[in-house]
Amino acid sequence: MDTMRDRFAPVVTELLDEDPRVAVVLAEIGADGFAEAGRRHPDRVINVGIREQLLVGAAAGLALTGLRPVVHTFASFLVERPFEQVKLDLGHQDAGAVLVSAAASFDWPAGGYTHMAPGDVALLDTLDGWTVHVPGHPDEAETLLRHAVAAGDDKVYVRLSVRSNADGLPVGGGRFRTLREGGSGVVVAVGPVLDEVLAGTQGLDVTVLYATTVRPFDAGTLRRAVRAARADVVLVEPYLAGTSTAAVNDALSDVPHRVLGLGVGRRELRRYGLAEEHTAAHGLDARSLRDRIGGFLGAAARG
Repeated sequence: MDTMRDRFAPVVTELLDEDPRVAVVLAEIGADGFAEAGRRHPDRVINVGIREQLLVGAAAGLALTGLRPVVHTFASFLVERPFEQVKLDLGHQDAGAVLVSAAASFDWPAGGYTHMAPGDVALLDTLDGWTVHVPGHPDEAETLLRHAVAAGDDKVYVRLSVRSNADGLPVGGGRFRTLREGGSGVVVAVGPVLDEVLAGTQGLDVTVLYATTVRPFDAGTLRRAVRAARADVVLVEPYLAGTSTAAVNDALSDVPHRVLGLGVGRRELRRYGLAEEHTAAHGLDARSLRDRIGGFLGAAARG
């Protein structure tokens, strides 16, 4: 099966051909995928070299001229390194762009901590007006990418990952999808952690919601799920643990509730290893999730 990133260049190349507003801004990474598109559209496929602050600044300038820039590199170089430009050049100037990342939290452990960005979504949470998509399958990534480019002049972040669920689900509209219903709590699985969550909660009396758009946060679906179940919520996110805890608390501000945020821990794992080993070390594999979710929800969830 192809990866989310495998879909990226072909889909955006198609959009470049179809829409004269679309432009692509790169910082070397991923440039090979746009070689032919660059020959056809040399004024709208721009490679700034390994200068990530310029990457975002150039995209903002293109947006201010009326173009719809799609900006791509690894997440650590797209959100963290040029954060001041994301905040000022895009946010302060109300300039829209589609930021599309790769490498996610620890997709490429051999690259070391410089190529990991578990805090990217939490960092964007400090800014106003961002839509954040976290697909869990290449089909979902393609759909959400097309939606993002078509979203007027909005500021959108699309977080691509090598990790993928076995099957893609219908996405779009920003709503969480209810996959299971139970009475002892609600588990929200974000993007590529879904398969591990479904395996880890098999046989537990819980509602499982699937989220691929996490900002804006779908408070309505969560509130409806909590009305039908005990108001204990477990968030399982493929980035920094607890990133969406405040969003859950805001959604349930008038409802007595508990929240457990699971995700990537703050402690740096200094052995490169494999992505699967990082998943297990952060407690995001199915066995660990079952223990952590079952322990939080108690005996009632286990029936």
